[in-house]
Amino acid sequence: MGAKLGGSGGSDRYQVEQNSEINVTPFVDVMLVLLIIFMVAAPLASVSVEVKLPDAVAKPRQNPPKPVYISIQSGGAVYIGDFPTDLASMGDDLRKQVGRRDPTKERIFIRADKGVRYGDFMQVMNTLQDNGFYSVALIGQDNANAAGG
Repeated sequence: MGAKLGGSGGSDRYQVEQNSEINVTPFVDVMLVLLIIFMVAAPLASVSVEVKLPDAVAKPRQNPPKPVYISIQSGGAVYIGDFPTDLASMGDDLRKQVGRRDPTKERIFIRADKGVRYGDFMQVMNTLQDNGFYSVALIGQDNANAAGG
C-alpha cells in the first residue's frame, strides 16, 4: 500500500492520502520467469527414444490370510479369536483356524493381559511349539501417541 503526501503549503502539508491500487508488476515478473523455466524444462523431461516394451505378465497377488489371535486373560483363560479353548485342545483348534496352510509358516499373534502369570504364558508358548507353530508375534498396547512421542 502506498502513501501520497498532500500538495504544497499550509496546514494540509502533512495530510496523508492512501493509495489503494495493487501493484501487480512483481507478480507478473515472477509468473513470466516461471513460464520460461517450465517451457525450457518440459522438453527435457520427455523421453524421445521410441521403445516397444514387452507385455508384463504378473500374477495377481492373493489376499493375505486372516490373522490368528490367541488371547490370554489374567485368570488364565485362553481364547483363539473369540472362542474359548484350553491347552489340551489348542493345537486342534488352531489347525481348524489355519486350514490347509502350513503351520510352520503361519504367524500366531498373542495378546496377554498385564496380570497373566509368566508360567501361564509359557504354557501357551510351549503348546504352540509342540503343535508346530513356531512363528509368534506378541501384541502390546501402543502408548506412543498418549505419551506425546
